[in-house]
Amino acid sequence: MFKKYKYQIIGSSIVLLVLSLINMHIEIGAVDNKQSMILAERFFKGGSWVEIALVVVYTFYIIGKMITANNTAKWRKITWTVFSVVFFSQLILGLLGFEKFLMTGMLHLPIPALIIGGAVYKLKFGFMPILFLSTVILSGPAWCSQLCYFGAADFQSSSAKKGLPRKIKNKTALKHTFLAIVVVGAIVLRFLNLSYMMTGIIAGSFGIVGVLVIIFISHKKKMMYHCSVYCPVGTILQYVKYINPFRMYIEDSSCTNCMLCTPSCKYDALNTIDIKNKKPGLSCTYCGDCISSCHSSSIKYKVFNIKGDKARFIWITLTISLHAIFLVLARI
Repeated sequence: MFKKYKYQIIGSSIVLLVLSLINMHIEIGAVDNKQSMILAERFFKGGSWVEIALVVVYTFYIIGKMITANNTAKWRKITWTVFSVVFFSQLILGLLGFEKFLMTGMLHLPIPALIIGGAVYKLKFGFMPILFLSTVILSGPAWCSQLCYFGAADFQSSSAKKGLPRKIKNKTALKHTFLAIVVVGAIVLRFLNLSYMMTGIIAGSFGIVGVLVIIFISHKKKMMYHCSVYCPVGTILQYVKYINPFRMYIEDSSCTNCMLCTPSCKYDALNTIDIKNKKPGLSCTYCGDCISSCHSSSIKYKVFNIKGDKARFIWITLTISLHAIFLVLARI
């Protein structure tokens, strides 16, 4: 039984342990009038344990689906969309005055760029940067393929139109330009000491432009242009992901350079140069959508000395566990 469902059981156990520890911490601190981070508890006593049980079952089921390479792309799209819908539904309810749907009871701009810009502006390494780096340590670049609420919309937009993805021209220069705009802009705003409202309007404008990029450019190019070019978090991630031991590589001895994997990559990480170098490009997020398209099974995961399916199973187990935990805590 354990051998057959090993990864599902491990992933479910991780989710159960983490959420239980969080829940017990809040219960112990109830004397300080802390609200539970688990939504169901805010509506009825003991609800958190019901929600935890349901999420553990969900984790077991999703790992079982995604453990098969041919199912990965389909179920990644489903789970990522579910996460985004849950996040923004709770945001809308919070905006409508239902404060229980806000984790802290306070409203913050849900713009990924603020993970970088906010830290620079405040000169403080706060909750979101710590959360972001913790996911990198555990699961590499999975933030940009499983855990970002904006990313799911970018993926849907880029996938809505049939045809081959278009290669992104001047990708490196554009990525670093947008990153510089966010960092320098945050420094300038801090120096000018503008009002909180004016700073929020400027930050919100950057987010609105990002939404327009998703709707129009990503859709037209059939490529995740927002995540691969516009978002500064993606640019930072392509470098800091190497603090994580997981890697993806292309096996030289079996790869035929057929390029059949290229259309499956929405991050522009499997172009001609990448295939020639036998490793995905910097913008690779380890999503695994390309694996089923490779007829020679040359695209593989590795972690330390573990390679192939075992390494992929470990990565999926960790990543889906993070996804399930985020699903429960997906509020602002």
